[in-house]
Amino acid sequence: MAVPKGAIFEDALAALGSAGLPVDVLREDGRKLLYEAEGTQFIVSRPSDVPVFVEYGAADIGIVGKDVLEEQEPNVMELRDLGTGECRMILAAPSGEAERVRAEIDRAEVVRVATKFPRIARRYFEGLGRQAEIIELHGSIELAPLVGLAECIVDLTATGTTLRENDLVIMDEISYSTARLIANRGAYRLRNREVAALAAAMQGTGDRVG
Repeated sequence: MAVPKGAIFEDALAALGSAGLPVDVLREDGRKLLYEAEGTQFIVSRPSDVPVFVEYGAADIGIVGKDVLEEQEPNVMELRDLGTGECRMILAAPSGEAERVRAEIDRAEVVRVATKFPRIARRYFEGLGRQAEIIELHGSIELAPLVGLAECIVDLTATGTTLRENDLVIMDEISYSTARLIANRGAYRLRNREVAALAAAMQGTGDRVG
């Protein structure tokens, strides 16, 4: 089982625990990355690495945000929407520049966009029939328009607090993300009964997506 560090870690443990998995072991030593208890092995990793571990068979199943799946498009089975870890993928710009940026987009001018999600950003602008110069960053995306690196950003937000603190306003909502249960395709075929039983036993507010 691949478990993501960060924002959805506790929600992931709650969902796994509801299915009877021994998740308390993951709280014993926060520095460890590999745990084993009662015949179950847990890999704790960055959220962006969870689909990699699952796709290539290092883990049979994992929990990850839909935003990561949309960005990476891994070859995995998406079994269930757990309904937790809600956040939105948005387009945002400085409050004083939002109208100008919108006008540039409407006039089909090329705008500079900073993001951690280049594939999602590119698909969004292609869907609008517009072009964008995508600048990929890995740190504080909100900083990019404040220092002139980009005109707007595509980023994930849960509460909007960081956007407001940096005087950024949401121009569009691109997608909605929640935590998903995923499985390795080979493991899903070979251990279908076990994987299906685990998916059915996990408690979440979302519906299974197949």
